[in-house]
Formats: sequence, C-alpha cells, structure tokens
Amino acid sequence: MAHRGRPRSFDREDALRRAMEAFWARGYEGATLTDLQEAMGGITAPSFYAAFGSKEELFREAVELYSRTLGLPMMKGLAEGPTARAAIEALLEAAVEAFCKPGMPRGCMLVLGAMNSMPANKSVQDYLRGLRARRHRAIRQRLHRGVAEGELPSRLDLGVLASFYTTIVDGLAIQARDGASRKALKFAVRCAMAAWDRVVADARS
Repeated sequence: MAHRGRPRSFDREDALRRAMEAFWARGYEGATLTDLQEAMGGITAPSFYAAFGSKEELFREAVELYSRTLGLPMMKGLAEGPTARAAIEALLEAAVEAFCKPGMPRGCMLVLGAMNSMPANKSVQDYLRGLRARRHRAIRQRLHRGVAEGELPSRLDLGVLASFYTTIVDGLAIQARDGASRKALKFAVRCAMAAWDRVVADARS
C-alpha cells in the first residue's frame, strides 16, 4: 500500500526557510502552491497541508522566521544604539545590509510581501501592515527615550519624525528590489541622517 503524507526526509525548518525565500521574492499572491511545493523540495500537497495547514498559515510562519532572523539586526541596532541618533542610523544601516544580502531576494518581506492583494487576501495585507506599524512604534519609542534622556528637544514631533524614518526604511526596501546599488542606498542613509541633524537643530532653536 502506498504511504501518503510527509516523506521521511522532510525537513520542516529547511522547507520553511525555502518558503520564506519564495514568498519574499514573489509576494504572497505571486507564490503559487506549485511554486511553494517546488521551492520546498518538491513536497506533495498532502505533506504541505499536514505540515503547515494552509498557504496563509505558512506565510505567517515564514514572516515570523524572517523577522527573527534577517529582520533581527535592524531591531537590535535600534534597541542597542547608545543614542537615539546612533540607534536610527544603526537601523538604517542594518536595513541596507538586509535588503541587499547576497544570495537572497532583495528588499523587505514586510514591505513587499503583500502591498496589493485581492479582497480575499485582505487578512494577509492587514497582517503585514500591522507588523510595519509595530516597526514604526519601535522607532517612536526610541525617540521618546531620546527625549527622556535629554538628547532630543521636547518640541520635536516624534510621531512625524518616526514616520519619516519608517518611510526611509520602506523606500530602501523598494529601491533595493528595483536594483539600486548598496552605494546608492548608503548614500540615502547619509542624507536621512543629515536631515536628522537639521531637524533636531531647528527644534532646539
């Protein structure tokens, strides 16, 4: 009798990593079930559903993997920078490296994974929007800490400033996907930090 389900050689973690790369490169809707099965080592549909439940469940798990691996240096830089300025710069520098990592899809999975989607996939779009909003909140919290520590003037509109640097991160992701060089992205980071100096100086005057 033929056996169905996962083959003995099935490596779930490796399959998840491969699925993450497929979603990252093609987006949620662009990565078909056939694409995913092939990327994950040619697993059968029964194996796929037994291991991951559904395409959306797989996508969410893949995004979580992305966040705790390739996305981690960005959040670590933001959290560990000794000053608010250093933290923002570390975030942006880490973003450039993550979005241009050799051998990996370019750009950011949280930005590009489901920017536009069919109504049936709105939950996926909302899920990524929520994660991007979480990144915005993390930036804003670091700015609040800068005010509390006396580094930044209390007159600064922290919400607007956080939105600006969130926009820079998202823009770096799109430019990286479109083929911008690491040099060009690093130049954008330098310009963004020059803007920091001007905005903070203006708020002090």
